[in-house]
Amino acid sequence: MSAGPDGPEDRLRRFATIWSRAVFPVTSTSSTRPEFEEQLLPLARRLSEALRARAFDADAGKTVGAALVTAHCTDPEALSRSLDCVDAYLVLYCGTEGDQEDQRARSARLQHAMAAGFAQALRERTLAEQEAISAAALKAQGVVAQALHATEARFRAVFEGAAIGIGIADLEGNILQVNGALLRMFGISEHALRSRNVMEWTHPEDAPQTWKLYDELVRGEREHYHVEKAFYRPDGTVLWTNLTVSLLRDPDGNPQYQLALMEDTTERRLLNLRLRYEATHDALTGLPNRTFFFERLEKALGAGEGQRFGLCYLDLDGFKTVNDSLGHAAGDRLLVEVADRLQSCATAPGEMVARLGGDEFVALTTGPDTEHEVDELAARIMNALIAPISVDGRELTVRGSIGIVEGPAGERSPAEVLRSADITMYRAKSAGGNRFELADEEADARAITRHGLTTALPTALDRGEFFIEYQPLVHLGDGSVRGAEALVRWLHPQHGILGPDRFIPLAEHTGLIVPLGRWVLEQSVRQAREWRERYDDAGPLRINVNLSPCQLTHPGLVQDTVDILERAGVAPDALCLEVTESALIGADDDLLKPLRRLAEMGVDIALDDFGTGYSNLANLRRLPVSVLKLDRSFTQSMQQFPADPVDLKIVEGIVSLAHSLDLAVTVEGVETGAQAEQLRILGCDTAQGWYYARPGPPERLHELALVDATG
Repeated sequence: MSAGPDGPEDRLRRFATIWSRAVFPVTSTSSTRPEFEEQLLPLARRLSEALRARAFDADAGKTVGAALVTAHCTDPEALSRSLDCVDAYLVLYCGTEGDQEDQRARSARLQHAMAAGFAQALRERTLAEQEAISAAALKAQGVVAQALHATEARFRAVFEGAAIGIGIADLEGNILQVNGALLRMFGISEHALRSRNVMEWTHPEDAPQTWKLYDELVRGEREHYHVEKAFYRPDGTVLWTNLTVSLLRDPDGNPQYQLALMEDTTERRLLNLRLRYEATHDALTGLPNRTFFFERLEKALGAGEGQRFGLCYLDLDGFKTVNDSLGHAAGDRLLVEVADRLQSCATAPGEMVARLGGDEFVALTTGPDTEHEVDELAARIMNALIAPISVDGRELTVRGSIGIVEGPAGERSPAEVLRSADITMYRAKSAGGNRFELADEEADARAITRHGLTTALPTALDRGEFFIEYQPLVHLGDGSVRGAEALVRWLHPQHGILGPDRFIPLAEHTGLIVPLGRWVLEQSVRQAREWRERYDDAGPLRINVNLSPCQLTHPGLVQDTVDILERAGVAPDALCLEVTESALIGADDDLLKPLRRLAEMGVDIALDDFGTGYSNLANLRRLPVSVLKLDRSFTQSMQQFPADPVDLKIVEGIVSLAHSLDLAVTVEGVETGAQAEQLRILGCDTAQGWYYARPGPPERLHELALVDATG
């Protein structure tokens, strides 16, 4: 299906237009702006594909950055404007309806990769220029040794006209000649520069091998070397350069001069530092983010013998109430103030504060005596939260719960430490909050319910602790109930009713999903038979049962399904098996074979959560599916009127595509009448959601089906 006026290709073209308008004024090119836009279009498409790809590929950003240099966008302002455009418009025009925060983070990483690719390509181009200049200088070294006779004019033209800084010094380090570019880089007069000795240009951040390489060169043991080096300017600022130093020999081959070629990389370095900062710091509070914190924690846990660490994991008590009552803007201002207070609590060497996300913060202290220091740090944090915080004229009292983990370095991984701190924090919160607790291995073990649930799973099935609730599937055309989705629940003796998100991953991990899935299928098919026998007037009701990825790979899937249908005396068309889109992404023929066999028997196959993965729409033709279940994220904007026209266009396109492939479309998460009506107009076939009924016992579906049949 071709893209409409608001299709992806049009949005991509808009992004390329904005980009070309921003960059063209600072680009040295003979092309017109429309021609330049055509050059940027494939680069924009490459960025768009990288933004939406399943796995992040930094090489895409590097390739785009390098391509800017090829397109003569070598001015640093061209890179800066390009990064600003990507930051402001890439997600807006080329993003998906998925996790916006994840896409913005991926966009930031693409910007960093673009800067790296731009820097690498510009460096290679500069080095090529340097090599040409160096070759010219080497050709002219005989002329230098003989007072620059025949070719002085040519060498002088190269020397003075070069865009990079060039200097010539003798083997004692006395500067003999410099060009204008070098003088401009240092911001100094020629007399002042020539009065300096090369050995004076030291900097605290010089790499350890820098001066060793220099000594080897002036002794004639090395012909050239290349390093990244910093210099102090007279005004105290720092000049960062890519420095190449070559040895010039006399006609007899004896070392005579040294030739330095310098490329100013200060702006590029500052840009990389800025991108690094943005990638490792929280945009709201300015604190180090989760990525930076894990780097520091991993370093602390890898410290030598005798070193310890202490970690405070803070979660604000009742923060959700602030967001719900005052709004997220007020909540953000509250978080900024809390971050400032926390920052003032961790100022000693070896201490840091970071924001993990939401209202979760961590404070880390390292050193040989953290047993006492971490308690003092937690106390300072609690005291810092005592004073009320003023937000929008309101005095808000802030409290927090802290979990403390302390111990020697080298015994636990960062993930284990953070898990222990998280568990301990929740222990403090469950004890009333506004306190801190110290991690305890036994308490941690009691708090980790995952293990308990895993071990209880096998016997829970035998004890009959599982039951099924059913959520109706309603036809959007006439409002009739066409069936239901089976949703398994666990009535746990200690934890009460648990939803599938609490135990299905555990069942998949242990392999118990196969017998549990078989039980769900048996119960659901029996229920389908009962519905068809009791309420035949309401039309044939169908049962939808979810299949996990583990069940797809089980060799007995087809035979188990056939046996269950035959024992229940139910026709295959009464059953629809739902498989998530993510489970079929990249699926090979071996994985699809059992689904094809079931589809050939008459069992419907539904592609669940469609739109949450990165599957190619063209692949739908090879999948043995007959139903497309559209994820609720596509239709949330339709709960209110008017709906987002872009969302309407997307859903309309998906429905049209599905119908052209003879696929029915089911929509999840319908919560309002306006939403249901809009989906009906767009051509969706069936829907489910709280607007019709929440999941419940089978009797509820009986009542709905009976009303449809008699009403």
